[in-house]
Amino acid sequence: MDRQKMLMIFVGAWISAALLTWLVYAKAAGPRTEKLSDVIAASRDMPAGTRLKKTDLRKIKIAEKDMPRMAITDEAGALDQTLLHPINANETFARNKFASMGGAEGLSATIENGKRALSVPVTDATGAGGLIQPRSHVDVLFTRTGSMREALTTTILQDIIVLSIGRLTEAGQAVDARVTRPLTQAATLLVTPEEAKKLELAKNQGKISLALRNPLDKSVAESSEAATAESIDPEMFAGSAKYARRMNMPNIRDNGVWNQLTSGAPAPAKAKEEKKEPPKPRVVIDVYRGDKHVQEIFQ
Repeated sequence: MDRQKMLMIFVGAWISAALLTWLVYAKAAGPRTEKLSDVIAASRDMPAGTRLKKTDLRKIKIAEKDMPRMAITDEAGALDQTLLHPINANETFARNKFASMGGAEGLSATIENGKRALSVPVTDATGAGGLIQPRSHVDVLFTRTGSMREALTTTILQDIIVLSIGRLTEAGQAVDARVTRPLTQAATLLVTPEEAKKLELAKNQGKISLALRNPLDKSVAESSEAATAESIDPEMFAGSAKYARRMNMPNIRDNGVWNQLTSGAPAPAKAKEEKKEPPKPRVVIDVYRGDKHVQEIFQ
């Protein structure tokens, strides 16, 4: 074979090998272009129970290989859904982060097994001055009204978790300043079925108050003795004459007063006033001084 032809073949093979080596190196060392996909993410931090609006959603691009299995890729799949768990800004939405049913709160799926959510009306006066927030721990006090002997106050539930106050489901949740806070709100408490029956009965038979407690305090008061008017002022129920005089009340230990109260008999007549002594006789003396006549009276 001609030497020149062999040289050309050798040079061509060398160039081909060099080109192939360069292509392999460029592909291995050069930047890789990954396929990106659009997903729906949160535009802000949101607590559990938030019902998603268009302003709460934003589109971001992530690598297709990093996309969560249940990621939401279109706004329609997230709009008007209710969050089951809190979510952070720029965190992608997944279908398992939504409550199983829509609604303003959407917290039904967050209630732990064996518990129930029951609401009671509270005001600033019966709700620790408005300091009670969602997730607070409270004791529930029941007050039965009536006469002084019937009225009592007792603690019926202890260390109960507040699920929500009104429509607020998270402490520190933003409130529209244009909306006036109502005087009476509903505090939704997380209770067992037995506690729910007791709470419902108390709610309809008297007044409910909530006492705020430290969430780290797990102590339970063993004494269930109710507070009554007698415990406030024992003298009143002792029937003492001193208390009766102080309160301008009849002394029921007096037989005459008791008969009057029970039989309706007229009050015993007061003793007749003692007869006054007859006036002492007077002595009148006529005194003449010249042409003047004066009478002096002596008793």
